[in-house]
Amino acid sequence: MQKGKMLMRNIGVAGCGRMGSGLVKNLIKKGYYVSVYDINEMAVQKLADIGAKVKKDIRAMASEVDVLILSLTSTVLIEKLMLNSEVGAFGALKKGAVVLDMSTNDVDLTRKLSKIAKQHDLEYFDCPLSGGPSGADEGTLTIMVGGCKEKFPYILPVLEAVGEKIDYVGESGAGQIVKLCNNMIVGGIITLLSEAFLTGERAGVSKQKIASILQKGSGQTKVMEVFGPNLLKNSPEEVKFSLFNMTKDLNLYRSLAESAGVPTVASESARQLFQIAEYLKKGQQDSTAVFEIISKLGVEGKSNL
Repeated sequence: MQKGKMLMRNIGVAGCGRMGSGLVKNLIKKGYYVSVYDINEMAVQKLADIGAKVKKDIRAMASEVDVLILSLTSTVLIEKLMLNSEVGAFGALKKGAVVLDMSTNDVDLTRKLSKIAKQHDLEYFDCPLSGGPSGADEGTLTIMVGGCKEKFPYILPVLEAVGEKIDYVGESGAGQIVKLCNNMIVGGIITLLSEAFLTGERAGVSKQKIASILQKGSGQTKVMEVFGPNLLKNSPEEVKFSLFNMTKDLNLYRSLAESAGVPTVASESARQLFQIAEYLKKGQQDSTAVFEIISKLGVEGKSNL
């Protein structure tokens, strides 16, 4: 087992955004040889400055690494970069290599990619992350892992280089299931906080006062710690987790719930609010931009009475 661990020193990271850049930084800090690929030249140059090796495409990177990490925002892009006959990584990875999909991805696609990986003598783990860009930068992420239990110890050192709380959940797709449920809860709480703060303020109590008491009682929530400052300051331009990404994840959650035969009566209003906010071009703002949407709906609703 130790031999397997020691061999996995060459790592490629596809996707060098706010999450991916933090992963690269901590992998280099822990002594891994890291290659990077992203169409954003400025992002990869910053990582090259701290020791990463820049690759022109994912296929060129995949041919040299023991571990390929995906940190991407689109399920369509993930499928293309792994399966495309001309640019796909599956056709270039060495036998015995491992793919760690640290994106938040569709469960069915994850299981499909895992089956194809085995046909290439590869291992495919879904390893979605929680903790945001600050957690990625500090190496304190929570990681939910789905994939082959017997091979999990081989990838654990890599995961420990970027995260603190690492849980093996189950077979392929299990990590994504937990992450989608997690993000549905987070998105739902953001919308509830937004509505409750707006209600309290219009009824005569500041949202700052409500928040301070909320965190002392049974309504206390980690979501308030992460997203509360943006809600209280009305500062969605300070992005903790983009509204675009949250909307994507809530849509993936709805598909998962429907495939499991679960009615989405509790979550659907939250998903629709995010959908409206994205339609109104707030996708690049923080997820707390839904506060403004609820606020405007409330004003219009009152004026129509």
